[in-house]
Amino acid sequence: MYLILLTKNSTPIIGWIARLLGFIMDGIFSLLDLLNIPNIGLAIILFTIVVNLLMLPLTIKQQKFSKLSAKMNPEIQAINAKYKNKTDNESRMAQQQEIQAIYAKYGVSAGGSCLQLLIQMPILFALYRVIQSIPAYVNKIGNVFGELAKVIAQDGAAFLKNSDVGTIQSVVRTYGSSMNNADTLKEGIIDVLNKLSSTDLAAVADHYKLTQLTYPEVGGKLILGSDGLINTYNNFLGLNMGDSPSNLIQSAWGSDPKVWGIIIGALLIPILSALTQWINVKLMPQAANNGNGDNASSMASSMKMMNTIMPLFSAWLCFSFPSGLGLYWVAGSVVRCIQQVVINKHFDKMDFDEIIKQNSVKSAKKMEKLKKQQEMLNNYANMNTRNIQSRANSYNNPASDTGGSESSESSSSSSSTDSKKTENINPKSITAKANLVKQYNERNNSK
Repeated sequence: MYLILLTKNSTPIIGWIARLLGFIMDGIFSLLDLLNIPNIGLAIILFTIVVNLLMLPLTIKQQKFSKLSAKMNPEIQAINAKYKNKTDNESRMAQQQEIQAIYAKYGVSAGGSCLQLLIQMPILFALYRVIQSIPAYVNKIGNVFGELAKVIAQDGAAFLKNSDVGTIQSVVRTYGSSMNNADTLKEGIIDVLNKLSSTDLAAVADHYKLTQLTYPEVGGKLILGSDGLINTYNNFLGLNMGDSPSNLIQSAWGSDPKVWGIIIGALLIPILSALTQWINVKLMPQAANNGNGDNASSMASSMKMMNTIMPLFSAWLCFSFPSGLGLYWVAGSVVRCIQQVVINKHFDKMDFDEIIKQNSVKSAKKMEKLKKQQEMLNNYANMNTRNIQSRANSYNNPASDTGGSESSESSSSSSSTDSKKTENINPKSITAKANLVKQYNERNNSK
C-alpha cells in the first residue's frame, strides 16, 4: 500500500478544503468499488451532485440577495441622485446613513453577495484540484499508479525526464517538479502518469515493460492494457477520462475503421460544457446594479459579454484538458440548472413584499434598541461627570458643607484630620486628585 500525500495541494485553505473534498471523493469511489462498478466518470458525477447539494444553502442565500437587491435598487438610485452633486462631508455622511437604512429595511448586507462569493471561491478551486489529481485523493487509484511508479523509479525516471515521445516532456515540466527530489520521486511520477495521454502512457509501458505488471490486491489483475485496472477505472461510455477530447479524436481518426462513436462523444464534452453553462447563466437571477446612467449601462454590457465568453472559453478548455475535468464541468452545470429551476419555483412562491415588511419591523426594533442603549450610555456618562464635579467642589469649598459656622480652630483641626486621612488614600484615585486641587487653592489663598 502507498500513502499518497505529497501530490496533494498544500496551499492554506484551498489545500485543507481539497483534503476534505478528497475524503468525499474517496468514499464515493470506495462505495462504487464495493458495488463492483469502480468508475472515475461515475464517481465524478456523484461527487459533483454531493458537493453542489452541500453548497445549496449558500446558493439560495446569494440568489435571495439578488432578488431583494432588484427590488431595493430603485431606492438606492434615488438616494444617489439626491446627493449627486453634493461633495461635502455632511452630505456624504447623510447619503451613507440613508443607504444603510435601506439595506437594513430589506434585511441585506452591502457586502453580503461578495462574502458568499469569497466563501465559494476556495471551494471551487479545491474541487478543481481534486478532479485534476484524483490519484492523490482516491487511495485505490493512487495505489494502482504507485505500482507503476515503483518500477519507473528504479532508474530515477530517466525515460520520463529525457523522453522526446509525444507530450511527455511538457507534462514532466508542468507536473513533475516532485521528481527532482529523491524523497518525492514516486509521488512526482504518479503526477506525471496521471496527466499522460493513453498513447504516451503506452510508450512508457513499452519502455519499462509494464504491460504484464499486475496489481496483487485485486487478484493479480493487469494494471495496463484494454482490460487493465486503469482503463477500467477511466472508461466512461467508451471515453477515456484521462485523455483530452483532442487526443481522443486524434487517436480515433487514425484508426481503421474510424471509431465515430468516440469522435462524437469527444466532441460532445466541450459542446455540452458550453451549452449547459449558457443555460445555467440564463436561469440565474441577475444581481441588480446600484449604479446609474452610463456606469450602469457599461457594467450591464460587460456582464453580458462575460456571460457569452465564459461558456465558449470553457468549451476550449474542455477540448484540451482531460475528459474527466470536462465531465465535471458538464455535470456541475446540469446539477446547477436543475437546482436553479427548483430555486426559481421556490422564490416564485415567496412573498418578497411580506419579507421586506418583516425586515423593516425588525430593523425599526433594532434601531430603537440601539437608541435606548445610546441614551443609557449618555445618561451614565453625564451622571459620572456630575459626581466627579460634585466631589471636586466639596473639596475646594469645605466650609460650604458646614454653612460657614465653624471656627477657624475647628477648620484647622479638620484640616489636620483630613491630612491624616489622605495618607491612606490611593494617589491615583479621584479623592487624591481632589485633595491636590484643594491644597493648591489653599496655598494660593494664603498668599
